[in-house]
Amino acid sequence: MKNTVIISLDDAKVSALKMYLAQKNSTLDSEVTRFAEQLYGKIVPQNVRDFIDMTAKQHSTEKPKPSAAKPTDKP
Repeated sequence: MKNTVIISLDDAKVSALKMYLAQKNSTLDSEVTRFAEQLYGKIVPQNVRDFIDMTAKQHSTEKPKPSAAKPTDKP
């Protein structure tokens, strides 16, 4: 699951960022996401990151169990 983080920044600053990032073939979303990943790697201890990675891999490999067919009362 992904979360959304809301930040406040002046309109003029956001416009300038978008304009100059476009010149570098980048977007504000991608740069903020990259920064957040770097911050996560810097702040969250390695053992916690490893645990989160293992948990995510386990959830991605688990297949949903098919619901059991209910017997009908009809002969």
